[in-house]
Amino acid sequence: MQPKNQGKYLFRGTLILTMGALFTKILSAFYRVPFQNIVGDVGFYIYQQVYPFYGIAVVLSTYGFPVVISKLYTEEIMKEKQGNIRQLFIVSMLFLYGFGFLCFLFLFIGSNWLAQYMKDPQLAQLLQLIAFVFLIMPMISLFRGFFQGSGYMLPTAVSQVGEQLIRVVTILISAVFLVRFQYSLYTVGSGAVLGSITGGITAALILLFFWLRIRKKEPISKIHYFHQSGRILKAFFLHAFPVCISSMLLILLQLADSLNLFSQLVASGIESEQAKELKGIYDRGQPLIQLGTIVATSMSLSLVPLITKEKLQNNSGVLKEKIQLSLKSSILVGVGATMGLWGIIKPTNMMLFENTDGSDVLAVLGALIFFGSIIMTVTAILQGLGYTLFPAVIILAGFLMKYMLNLLLIPKLGTMGAAIASVTSLAVILVVFMAKLHTIMGEIIINKRFHTVILAAGICMLTVLSVYLYATDFTYRLGFSDRLTASIQALSAVILGGLTYIVMILRSNVFKESELSLLPFGSKLIMFLPKRKRRD
Repeated sequence: MQPKNQGKYLFRGTLILTMGALFTKILSAFYRVPFQNIVGDVGFYIYQQVYPFYGIAVVLSTYGFPVVISKLYTEEIMKEKQGNIRQLFIVSMLFLYGFGFLCFLFLFIGSNWLAQYMKDPQLAQLLQLIAFVFLIMPMISLFRGFFQGSGYMLPTAVSQVGEQLIRVVTILISAVFLVRFQYSLYTVGSGAVLGSITGGITAALILLFFWLRIRKKEPISKIHYFHQSGRILKAFFLHAFPVCISSMLLILLQLADSLNLFSQLVASGIESEQAKELKGIYDRGQPLIQLGTIVATSMSLSLVPLITKEKLQNNSGVLKEKIQLSLKSSILVGVGATMGLWGIIKPTNMMLFENTDGSDVLAVLGALIFFGSIIMTVTAILQGLGYTLFPAVIILAGFLMKYMLNLLLIPKLGTMGAAIASVTSLAVILVVFMAKLHTIMGEIIINKRFHTVILAAGICMLTVLSVYLYATDFTYRLGFSDRLTASIQALSAVILGGLTYIVMILRSNVFKESELSLLPFGSKLIMFLPKRKRRD
């Protein structure tokens, strides 16, 4: 496979990849709502207990391994050594399949032990099914890495979209069918996990199709396949794994909850079925958090190469501006989404999940949107500046902190304790990240006025939403279903709160016109700037 004209296709390829990733993340967040409505809170608990293991496989095959392979492939293309490219393919394939097989063995053979550790032996069958995803992951990672290294992003984007579509369709159809014919919820969960396998197979077949279309048949010459294997393996360990861990921020939080939230609830004296329901209600926060952090995640996808480019060119002024805009955007989105969710959490909970159970816990979990958005952005900034190991180490430490805080807080506070543990862990990670970034930059990146304006706008939005919900609560007595009324109330509140928040911020002159022009819908937002500011 020869590289495309990278200068010509780079922007288009990056745009295709970003749009594909954005679509899959939106779909991944939305499908959980109808799935929970079909299977209930206990069924949702069962699925969410094993989901983090699938999430790890997705991160490995999307962010970690392909990035390293594409980097190595690009280097070999620059050297114009076809033999080294084939060597890279062989060594990468052997490593990926070896690693994937070890992960498969760990989950498949250790499924009973892991399920026992979670205090739910019936999860073993779901963990065994999830294990097969790690046998598909190597092929997906390998092809995506080579396509991305050649600047040909379309196969990766199409495979991501195809994988997610088939997975979601499999999950929802199997859930409807199995619930209708009254199979056990664990069987329903197995059907949902099957979607991970069908989605993975779909992605592999799509990538194979593209590969067969563009590959060139060349005579096979004698190659010392393992001549540079040390360098290749070193790249995987020093770059792929840190990038993967840094991309697993929210998945690691879910993993900690899977490992000890349910077991701690049971140990505190709560009956098993009630504990499952409480965990399922707690897990309602996952789609809300995922939707809230989508903007920050998509922004970080394009942030690393931009920052790396400016750093290599020693454009310190432009570099600072890009970092500053990235942080301001993530804070803007994080505060708005978090405080907006706080304001409408009860009608939102009713709209999406049919009742208001656990709204107080979901409100606390909403703070993860704020912390997660900024952490993801700072992680991307640090990686762009060349610090790949530091974020991974701190995020792993945050995972351990979350796990330990769960043990401390859940027996006393239940699921609220788990929510507080998550928020505390991310708050500590963020403080460490910002301290590191300030040390690197040698100055304060964002002034206090920006923080004051954002906070004031958030409080104002929260006040407006509280008054609006109080004034429209009478609509629940008009005879319509509570869920329909809550949906109308929540969606209209989103529009009102969002406009209040955005207009207040833009009228406060904390964003320049040049900065807004770089943001999504920036040309529309500029009209809200004061006239004098627009002329500037």
